[in-house]
Amino acid sequence: MFLLKKYLSIAVFLFLLFSCQSETEEENNNSQGTITSVSPLTTYLQRVAMVKTVQDNMIDGSSYCTIKLPYTVTVNNEKIAVNTTADYQKVLDNINASNYDNDIVKIDFPVTMVYYNYIEKLIPNQADFDSLIDYWNLYPDLLSKINGLNISYPITINIYNSISQTASSQSIISDQAFFNFIKNLNESQYISLKYPIAITDYNNQIKSISNNLEFENAIKFAIDYCPENNLVPLDFATAITKGSWEIPYFYDGTVKTSNYSDYSFVFKADKSVVASKAGISETGQWESSVQNGITTVNISFATGLLSKLNFNWKLFEFNNSQIRLRDAGTTTNYLYFQKRY
Repeated sequence: MFLLKKYLSIAVFLFLLFSCQSETEEENNNSQGTITSVSPLTTYLQRVAMVKTVQDNMIDGSSYCTIKLPYTVTVNNEKIAVNTTADYQKVLDNINASNYDNDIVKIDFPVTMVYYNYIEKLIPNQADFDSLIDYWNLYPDLLSKINGLNISYPITINIYNSISQTASSQSIISDQAFFNFIKNLNESQYISLKYPIAITDYNNQIKSISNNLEFENAIKFAIDYCPENNLVPLDFATAITKGSWEIPYFYDGTVKTSNYSDYSFVFKADKSVVASKAGISETGQWESSVQNGITTVNISFATGLLSKLNFNWKLFEFNNSQIRLRDAGTTTNYLYFQKRY
């Protein structure tokens, strides 16, 4: 009875969310519907809302933190006041002015570091700064901020709590507020973005987003084409054939990750893939191809649970420790791999 009441309440919530939409919009309820704290779009949006950190990489050498303005640096014996974002160009111009100087950037301490997640820390000296950068360098493949997509605030989010069975809405006015909102979501909360939402892409073009799939596609475009997201060029075949992988997320109509929690996958250069669990292995095939700039990844197993992974996957993003695949058809399915350590 409790479960029935719970699902009826969710149904009422969804009805209220979509009852004012047109018939055309109602056909897209899948793409406009509720998401949770573990939904792919939610995690992508949180990365869009992270602190921008790449703009001063020539100074701090890290894409996971940035130095809070204002501060002063010395480059090639010239002191430069970094008071606004425009002053980064002064630092870069000095570094590029000659091929015969050392280009060492010396920071005048103390400074305040702002991490990608909005946490701030006062750094009193060079030794503490070096220790901080060494710490971030331990995680070179941490999925960082998605640059090249700016959300126009405020936006409105509808929220349903399945435990208290209450519905509410919240206005989000900034990236920091959006980041923290997503950070604080729990498993009992279902959210729905109120569309349309205006965004600005890396070419400063304003676009209107009308549903979840459009938002996800805009994020995919930013990942692929914004230069600030492609600082280190990688080859997909080289990345996937190094080490073994596990599945942290698989969605095929419903979340089915737990079915694959004990499997390890080894992708080989000969296009075979070996899936192992409890000492038992099954060999399948994999291949990738690129058409019109889109990387397709095909995985083929013959039997059982593993054959459920046989989709015509499109590569969403990857690095040396994360591979994210998507199949956007009538419904959207997801398959993630992460490196096993």
